[in-house]
Amino acid sequence: MKILVTGGCGFIGSHTCCELLDNNYEVVVIDNLSNSKEDVIDKIKKITNKDLKFYKGDLCDKELVDKIFKNENIDAVIHFAGLKAVGESVKKPLLYYRNNFDSTLTLLEVMCKYNCKKLVFSSSATVYGNPKTLPIKEDFPLKTTNPYGSTKLYIEGILKDLYNSDHEWSIAVLRYFNPIGAHKSYLIGENPNDIPNNLMPYIVKVATGKLEQLSIFGNDYNTIDGTGVRDYIHVVDLAIGHIKAIELINKEKGIDFYNLGTGHGYSVLEIVKTFEKVNNVKVNYKITDRRPGDIDACYADCSYALKKLNFKATKTIEEMVKDSYEYAKRNS
Repeated sequence: MKILVTGGCGFIGSHTCCELLDNNYEVVVIDNLSNSKEDVIDKIKKITNKDLKFYKGDLCDKELVDKIFKNENIDAVIHFAGLKAVGESVKKPLLYYRNNFDSTLTLLEVMCKYNCKKLVFSSSATVYGNPKTLPIKEDFPLKTTNPYGSTKLYIEGILKDLYNSDHEWSIAVLRYFNPIGAHKSYLIGENPNDIPNNLMPYIVKVATGKLEQLSIFGNDYNTIDGTGVRDYIHVVDLAIGHIKAIELINKEKGIDFYNLGTGHGYSVLEIVKTFEKVNNVKVNYKITDRRPGDIDACYADCSYALKKLNFKATKTIEEMVKDSYEYAKRNS
């Protein structure tokens, strides 16, 4: 079975490519390298000792996407590609709507043309907005607090409409919580091209001396210590969730939605303290103003993913912070 992975050089995409190859899938990657590096392809090959095909280019380029489907005989798609920084999306909403919608619509139109109707979509827990209760279940009301989350929610709506128009589609929508960690080889991990938008790469840049201090955005949230609480999942666990989703959509038609997390929330300060303890390193931080679009707390009820996908995250928070730091040290 041949899988097209859009955004396959990125953090989650690259780890998923490794799991796909390890499970004997053929892999084709398209990535414009806007937030990743081309040498990730060679690292994936080294980790798995297997080959894959890489197309450098933008998913909005319909001619290129058409060429890939014409040349490669794609059986299914895992769609990661898209802009993903909450703060930036608040400042540049039009950029996010244009890029994330255009790329997805282009992909879906070409998939229809080539009768490829199996899709795993990379969504986000941001589609739940500020939940009234915790943990979050898949049937909770959907309401976003930032343009990035809105693009994910609207694309989910597009996929629902697509399935309603043609019941031959098999679509798994995976709502991620907060992926951190790195592959056990430490060849791939989270390595943003610019100043990080996510907590863990920011922490490791401070711990390795690349940045002076961590900015913690607000300490007046309604949480255990005033800092935001999130559900952190090891990126390898998350990648395995995609293998489970591919197995499911290969067996049955329909569209369904799954939380991929651990079911446990940790505050920013808890993550910082755990990172310091596990790695025996100091992380300097300062408390700054809240970021627009951020919420108090967010963690998953993962029972449906266990029931339908047979997926359960197994790695601990200690493993997550250890792997994040080890990757950063070896690749700084």
